Formats: sequence, C-alpha cells, structure tokens
Amino acid sequence: MIRLRMGVADVARVRFALSPLAEVIESLYRLSSRRVSSLHQGWLEATRDGLRGVDMALLTAVVPAGAYVADFLFAAASDPGGIDAQLRLVAETPADRVRADVEAVWGPEPVPPPARELLAEGAAGARRLADTLWRYWSAALEPHWREIRSVLEDDLAWRAGRLTGGGVDSLLSTLHPEISVRDEVLQIDKPRHSVEHDLAGDGLLLMPSVFAWPGLVVDKAPDRPASLLYACRGIGTLWGGASQDTAGDDALGALLGHSRAAILSRLELPKSTTELARELGQSMPSVSFHLSVLRRSGLVTSWRSGRRVLYRRTPLASGLVAAGGPETAHGSAVPG
Repeated sequence: MIRLRMGVADVARVRFALSPLAEVIESLYRLSSRRVSSLHQGWLEATRDGLRGVDMALLTAVVPAGAYVADFLFAAASDPGGIDAQLRLVAETPADRVRADVEAVWGPEPVPPPARELLAEGAAGARRLADTLWRYWSAALEPHWREIRSVLEDDLAWRAGRLTGGGVDSLLSTLHPEISVRDEVLQIDKPRHSVEHDLAGDGLLLMPSVFAWPGLVVDKAPDRPASLLYACRGIGTLWGGASQDTAGDDALGALLGHSRAAILSRLELPKSTTELARELGQSMPSVSFHLSVLRRSGLVTSWRSGRRVLYRRTPLASGLVAAGGPETAHGSAVPG
C-alpha cells in the first residue's frame, strides 16, 4: 500500500498536466510487455510500419515491462514545456544518473546489450536516447497527437466537473479503482509496495494518459512533487470507427442542415473552431456561427482550455447522431 499524506497546502496545489513524453513512456511499456490492449490495436496497426526505422531494441531495453520506469524519464515527463523541452531534459541528464536509473530498472537481472552500449557512451548516450525517443514520437504518436490530446482534454473537463460537484475527495477517488481517500491520506492499493510519504506542501500532479489504461503509475522522488499518471476516460473513441464524411447525406443533415450535421459528427471528441474549420473546409466565422446555434439549442457544450475554446456535442446531440444511422456513429466511450 502507498499512503500519501496531504495537508491543506497540498490540496490547494493539486493540478493537472498533459505530457507527451508520458504517453511515449507508457506506449513503449505496452510494446515491451507485448500486452497492447485491444483498445489500442488500431494504433498498433497504423504504427507498425513506421516503427521499422526506429531502434526499438534500445527503447525496450531502457523501458522494459518491469515494475519500475527509469526515474530520469519521469522527471522529464513532468516538465510542462511539451515534447521538445521534455526530450531536451532527457538529452541533458547526467550519465551517472542514466546509468543508475537503468540499472535500477533491471534490478538483479543483467542489463541488455543495447542499454549497456548506451551507458558506455557516457553523456553521448543520453543524447542518442533522446534522439531515438524523438524518432519514436514522430512515427508512433505525433501523427495521432491531436486526437490523443482531445481525449485527454475531455478527461480534464470531466474531472473539473467532479471537483466542482464533489470536491477534491470526489476528484481523487474517481481517478482509478486502486485509489481511495481516508481523511487526509490518499491510499493507493499497490500490494508490492509499502510507502508512507508526507507531501509536505508540494502538492500533487495528476496526468491523464491514453496508454496507461488500465493501470496507474505513482511517481514520488525527493527532488519533485508527487505525481499520478492515470488512465483517462474515453479511450474507445480514439482508434477506428466509421467515416464521418457522409454526415451531410443522412437524415441528420436534412434535420439540421448539412454544415451543422457535419460539425456534430466531428464533435465526439473536443475540438476548437480552428480545427473544425480546417477539417470541414469552411471559414472560421461560418463554423463559429453554426456552433453558436448548436450551443443555444443544447446540442453543443464549450469550455476554455488554455487559450483555446473547445466544443463537444452533448448527450442529446450524440443521440441524434446515433439515430442518424451507422454512417454518423463511431466509437464508444470506455467507462472511467
């Protein structure tokens, strides 16, 4: 059992972050374990050819399917600067720390040859690892990042609702079945671990992840705040599904008009006005006008995420899309 004691200051510093490198790490972990969920088979099929140009032997040697992930990778994944800044931190990791963390990951087992060769390169090894991770990101995740980010942002919106309706207790206890809250203690049911830690005012960083499903990753190192990498909701909407291009030809188009039907068909995942305009080949003012009508009609909801305003169809609208026929319905949400 892992027990994290939270004071008032910690509760005030509970925050969320989206981390591209965390998705890199978790997807590599799934590939190393050879247990890619059926939910991600669409991603695997789309990615397999692109991975042939990536040194996967090295990456799976650094991120094996064990009980731990190299600490320097999680330190970089906690940086809010995006994939470029995160991989820069990997490249700048001191060689002795890379060695210690990789050896700790393998424990009593021998470190595989690809990782041993990397460690023998010293500082150049960290730079080569960062470059290889970039190649993996470019082949496996960057082509899908817009869709992945939409699912992650949708999860954040749902969590915000839990916080508003039930407070921090409701927010934390619904992150994962292994998590429970007892008074001021956050308990995580990890039988292989026995940890008691006081967050001491540093707060807690929560990172939703597509590839962590169905797991939960706990990170608590002395030099940074504790973080939880948890499986986000809505993964079933990501890979596969029928085409949305025929939305204007069905009954929904006749009811609402082709443009508004097309917008609704694309809002199973949150999107901005700019994204919708680009996908539909329409002007931003036109899309913005249609969104205003749909929102006033109770078919679209919106919220701000950073500098963007995101839109998603409401349950009522999803019912209309589904009733329009198989051409406009695609995917299904995974219970959180």
